[in-house]
Amino acid sequence: MELGVIGLGRMGQIVANRSMEAGHDVVAFDLSAEATATAAEAGAEPADSVADLCERLDGSDDEDGDGKRIWLMVPAGDAVDATLADLEPHLDADDVVVDGGNSRFRESVRRSEETDAAYLDCGTSGGPASAAEGFSLMIGGPEWAYEALVPVFDAVATGPDGHDRMGESGSGHYVKMVHNGVEYALMQAYGEGFELLTEGRYDLDMESVARTWNNGAVIRSWLLELCEEAFREEGSDLGDVADHVAGGSTGTWTVEEALEQEVPVPIIYQALAERFDSRNEGRFSRRLANRLRYGFGRHEVARRSDGE
Repeated sequence: MELGVIGLGRMGQIVANRSMEAGHDVVAFDLSAEATATAAEAGAEPADSVADLCERLDGSDDEDGDGKRIWLMVPAGDAVDATLADLEPHLDADDVVVDGGNSRFRESVRRSEETDAAYLDCGTSGGPASAAEGFSLMIGGPEWAYEALVPVFDAVATGPDGHDRMGESGSGHYVKMVHNGVEYALMQAYGEGFELLTEGRYDLDMESVARTWNNGAVIRSWLLELCEEAFREEGSDLGDVADHVAGGSTGTWTVEEALEQEVPVPIIYQALAERFDSRNEGRFSRRLANRLRYGFGRHEVARRSDGE
């Protein structure tokens, strides 16, 4: 299949690379010429603009023989709308556009209604750390468009079991939104548990605890493996990792949706509140959450300055 990839940051490069490794042809574009060059070095055909990318995607290599297939991996918000505006003159009803970023589901519904092409909202989980294994993809939008992209989804995800169509437009980003709310709560639970162990009555090696839990315990998970990694690399006291947990938009959306649907989510809400409060005072649990965000997403680790 011939695939256009727009947005070649860490996640976009992975989409392009995994697609090419599976035998698909990729045309790549990013506002950064350096990022485009990196994709070209990996085997992609470089484009110097959105219009150029569309011209290079003639659709002749698609399995269904018709339509352009374009994957957007640009930051959520204005960047998505700006890219769609650039694409608009080049799209028709036979084309498919995938939004693989963390867009708000209501915005995805709006874009699906305003875009001439079929629009797939694709919640993407796994982060840069999943480059080798593949992502988990939660996809919303027209069934025919999803089916047309299944070979690419198989390549970008962990395989056929790593993706599915959640439902109509907006459902993919909706499921990813709730996924992130659950992630906040899990990170908070691990953080509080390790904080109690750190402040408790025994002198414990946190890496040893995490490793032991990861081998057969009920609470084993990838996040717990990242706790083990964090303690191994930073020490049981987490060294100079700061009590500042960035992010919060998807968790906020989750809580807002829960209030609108009158569904109680007290644990997710408290985890979100702790994240916001981390910008004020210091706690071990939030320092671990800070470090865990590096583990799964390679987000920058905020560090404490001397004397803090």
